[in-house]
Amino acid sequence: MQTYHQKKYRFLLLEAIHPSAKEFLQTEGFEVELLPNSPKESEIIALAKNYDFLGIRSKTQINEKILNSAKHLLGVGCFCIGTDQVDLAAANHLGIPVFNAPYSNTRSVAELVLAEIICLSRQVCDRSAQAHLGQWVKSAIGSHEVRGKTLGIVGYGHIGSQVSVLAEAFGMRVMFYDVVKKLPLGNSQSCESLDELLQKSDFVTLHVPDTKHTRDLIGAVQLKQMKQGAFLINASRGGVVKIGELAQALRSGHLGGAAVDVFPLEPSSNNEKFVSELQGISNVILTPHIGGSTEEAQAAIGYEVAESLTSYARLGNTRGAVNFPNVDLPVLHQDSHRLLNIHQNVPGVLSDITKIVSDLGANIHAQYLSTDSRIGYLVMDMGKGSADEVSSRVSNLKTSIQTRVLY
Repeated sequence: MQTYHQKKYRFLLLEAIHPSAKEFLQTEGFEVELLPNSPKESEIIALAKNYDFLGIRSKTQINEKILNSAKHLLGVGCFCIGTDQVDLAAANHLGIPVFNAPYSNTRSVAELVLAEIICLSRQVCDRSAQAHLGQWVKSAIGSHEVRGKTLGIVGYGHIGSQVSVLAEAFGMRVMFYDVVKKLPLGNSQSCESLDELLQKSDFVTLHVPDTKHTRDLIGAVQLKQMKQGAFLINASRGGVVKIGELAQALRSGHLGGAAVDVFPLEPSSNNEKFVSELQGISNVILTPHIGGSTEEAQAAIGYEVAESLTSYARLGNTRGAVNFPNVDLPVLHQDSHRLLNIHQNVPGVLSDITKIVSDLGANIHAQYLSTDSRIGYLVMDMGKGSADEVSSRVSNLKTSIQTRVLY
């Protein structure tokens, strides 16, 4: 195994990321600071100057202003599924890969959704609240089994498909709608349109990312298409549902209930008061963005993203980066240095780099290149003794964004 004599990179982890991430990174020899909160923009700008990698969860917004003030950053880790809290285009332009954890909390979210389906169908949360107040409301009116009911899943990705499998185990009929053609699991059926799914489902659960196409996806028009007495569950992104219009549909009695885990505006910390138009409405379950908040999921996420960041820091691997050319690299050969160059994807770059290598008489053991529409990622394994000078000259090219050497 190659021994690396390289800079001792520093990591800043925000929002009480699970200790498994810090432990993993420290075991790898990195310096790590873990903060419990989501700092303000100005605080992040001040903090980021002292670190090479930044780790966040879903609350922290990493916008273009922050990224431009921290062009030295080598990478950003989103210790969650979503990455819409980061300006991915700006990070790409600056040569900063962004990694996430697309699988680790899948089961936790799926289990919560199934639990909420049953709780809504049986009005469990209302009965529990009444019992806490000393009220004994023993009645079967309005309570139903979920067996035989139709669940409509909007977004049939990692989580949506897991929900599908669990729901069928409960005896539910499953339908789904996705803008991308997906293979149905079990006995689930694909719908041709969102309208079809809304009209046929007793329960609708949302599992889509926050994009310009999904923002305000569910509003008054869509809610009216749902069955009388149907239920809506949103454990995806807060901007997907128009909360005010959902509240109206619930108060009017058109919907039988809802479970919402994500909101357009969420408190920045546990000390900030939460306010929503959905508060006080019967048979509505409100949870504080805890879909993936199980100890098992957070530990797995901490390890998964920390491992991706370490692989990039140590080897230059960008496998799984959501905004960056993906390269899966082998372990560096014992007799090589590895040069990593991120550059503008314009004509003539490789010619310029090749000329530098040729002029210096450097021996290339292996070379890897991957590009997207804006940037190129070039990795060169070369003989010892020439990498530093090659790196210096390549980094001085007008087209170079970031260049570093691994030892």
